[in-house]
Amino acid sequence: MASFTDDFNRPDSTSLGASWVEVSGDWSIVSGQLSPGNDGGTIILRAATAMDSSDHSAQATIAATTAASHGVWCRGNTGFSSGYLWRNDGSVWTLFSVVSSTFTEIGSYTAAAAPGDVCKVQAVGSTIKGYVNGVERVSVVNTAVTTGTSAGIRSISSSSIRFDDFAAADVTAGAPLGTATATEGAQSLAGSKAATIGPAVAAESAQALTGVKVALLGTAVEVDAAQVLAGARTTSLLAAAQTDTAQPLTVAISQALSTAGAGETARPLTGAKTTALAPATEADTARPFTAGAGTGGGIDHVTAGTPRTAWVAGRLRAPAWTAGTPRT
Repeated sequence: MASFTDDFNRPDSTSLGASWVEVSGDWSIVSGQLSPGNDGGTIILRAATAMDSSDHSAQATIAATTAASHGVWCRGNTGFSSGYLWRNDGSVWTLFSVVSSTFTEIGSYTAAAAPGDVCKVQAVGSTIKGYVNGVERVSVVNTAVTTGTSAGIRSISSSSIRFDDFAAADVTAGAPLGTATATEGAQSLAGSKAATIGPAVAAESAQALTGVKVALLGTAVEVDAAQVLAGARTTSLLAAAQTDTAQPLTVAISQALSTAGAGETARPLTGAKTTALAPATEADTARPFTAGAGTGGGIDHVTAGTPRTAWVAGRLRAPAWTAGTPRT
């Protein structure tokens, strides 16, 4: 694979040296850069080293620019009457195919050239590309020019245009791969393989508490619970949960009581109480029999009826009868 480069870092001279062929015009080195002169008209410069194949690229840095045609050339013949040109005219980058000195536009990218821009043209097979600062701006398929091993620069002769760091090189296209036929299956392990193991990643487990640890607590947010006299208070801490237990009563608290609600209890009777009674209903009680004196020596009969305070036995009968035996 052939390649060619020139950074033009040598003394000012109207002679570029044996590495270049001035196809037309008068080229020179000025301040370490390539100048197309100031004669006007279009001039062409070709690298003396030819590329090994027609698939190659050419690029250069535009050190100074103006609104005039200037750019790089690849796949050219020795007189540059054929090949591919990528150039800027002050507003547009245009890709041309050149056949027998006839220029045909085959692609473009709208942008003005700027100092420091790197322009590159590449031809591989029928694919022709134009780049600016390493970015592909145009890519076309064109078969107008199929052979040519010369690379170089084409420009309007103007002292306002300068070039630097030219490079050309063959491009090897990737070879197409055939269809694969072999298919491999998984292989059984036929032996053992030992490998050095790197340092293990440390893993820590929980450690048993072996001492007392004291930490500064953050500002506590105090929450009061119901108070029992001098009572228990619960405090919520930011960094730790802390619960106070009930504290013994250490002070006495006096409190005025409100008026009690009236309530009466039964009182013992301390005097006498009289009341008028309703008329009583008379009730007789059984009276014991007493023997009466009379002729019969007994009681003839007794009439029951209206209660009496005393009853009188009737005439006496004889013989006398004993209480307890019924008589007719």
